[in-house]
Amino acid sequence: MTAAQLLGNGLTKSFDDRPALAGVDLAAQGGLIAVLGPNGVGKTTLLRCIATVLVPDSGSLLIDGLDPKHESDRIEIRRRLGYQPQQANFAVSARVFDALDYLAVLKGIDDDRRRRQWVFHVLELVGLRDRAHDKVAELSGGMRQRLGLAQAMLGQPSLIVLDEPAAGVDPDERFRIRDLIAQRRTDATVIMSTHLTDEAAVCDTIVVLNEGTVRFVGSPNTLAKQAAGRAWVADQPPNANARASWRQADGRYRILGTQPAPPNAETVSPTLEDGYLTVVDRAA
Repeated sequence: MTAAQLLGNGLTKSFDDRPALAGVDLAAQGGLIAVLGPNGVGKTTLLRCIATVLVPDSGSLLIDGLDPKHESDRIEIRRRLGYQPQQANFAVSARVFDALDYLAVLKGIDDDRRRRQWVFHVLELVGLRDRAHDKVAELSGGMRQRLGLAQAMLGQPSLIVLDEPAAGVDPDERFRIRDLIAQRRTDATVIMSTHLTDEAAVCDTIVVLNEGTVRFVGSPNTLAKQAAGRAWVADQPPNANARASWRQADGRYRILGTQPAPPNAETVSPTLEDGYLTVVDRAA
């Protein structure tokens, strides 16, 4: 299977005259891509456009050369697509197996035997095979997140779009979900939104989105370097040039500055979070 090719150019989308996307360019084929940004900056809108749930107001979007504005192309894109919305609305009275089986039918897996194999396969992947005959209502919040990921992986899609896939789950669940997602980076184009830098750190490429526009595209290491020379440790509390700071266990202050470190400061290697905050500040 070949990972899907995604090409977006000048994408815009507004709601009640408020721009959610203001000219987004995005190109990807293969690997794991994080769309990183604060809440409310257009991440979900962008992913919903890629997943063909929304139609951009302007700009062009092609997936494997197919244009979702055309119904026939949109149908074909959805055959190749796995999508986990931020809140997957499963019928809570349905059994776990039946909920996935129904979605597999919608994805075009018509053969009963093959569809059953796929349902049990993805349930095994997310650690829910032993809950196949339980009702969705009986699952914890973390289990429902994993169920949402399972339906996104049905049919081995070449494009996987995940909107905050680990939102609201505990650390164990988050690590499990992160590992499952990372495994698909070699045979699919995987795009996930997040506002957490630790989730973005495992990705091949990070796209920083702020106020509806792309502010950065590059590797996690390159993003961290955006704050080079601006992170330091000092004995005294920060002054007005500090972007963020905290007091360490040794009583000293770890500081991210809005300007380069003062001459007498002990500079330290910037983290991914330092680089992200620096990029967002530049965009303000």
